Amino acid sequence: MKIAVRAYKEEDLPEMIRIWNEIVEEGIAFPQEDLLDLETGKQFFAGQTYNAVAVDTDSGTVCGCYILHPNNVGRCGHIANASYAVASEYRGLHIGEKLVADCLVQGKRNGFRILQFNAVVASNVHARHLYERLGFTGLGTIPGGFRMKDGHYENICPYYHEL
Repeated sequence: MKIAVRAYKEEDLPEMIRIWNEIVEEGIAFPQEDLLDLETGKQFFAGQTYNAVAVDTDSGTVCGCYILHPNNVGRCGHIANASYAVASEYRGLHIGEKLVADCLVQGKRNGFRILQFNAVVASNVHARHLYERLGFTGLGTIPGGFRMKDGHYENICPYYHEL
């Protein structure tokens, strides 16, 4: 299997929405609670600075995606934020690493100077190890910053990377 990361196309939206909703339904990583449908998904992805998909070039299957957008406005508008989603059947194949690496390039291309993650759940050790391996700096811990799907609270660990 060969994975390529590219800008999304409108025909990718159904798979992007399916993958995004899978993460939202798991309730352990994304802050969103509402699922996307085709209309809200189209609006959501269109509102981002940049979207990309990871595609299995052998089958043409969308395996994952990411969104990139400003983390804030005005004097802090040069700081980006991003979210990554990999379909459950493709996890563990380093697709997330390809998505993050591409996002670092696209962030700089889109004029951002920093990529910041506000809410990496502390128990998401795979993501945390990936970010650290790619040169992100941890900013500490926010106690109880994320409400898990079952209602308990977990710590979050913000990260950043200069572009």
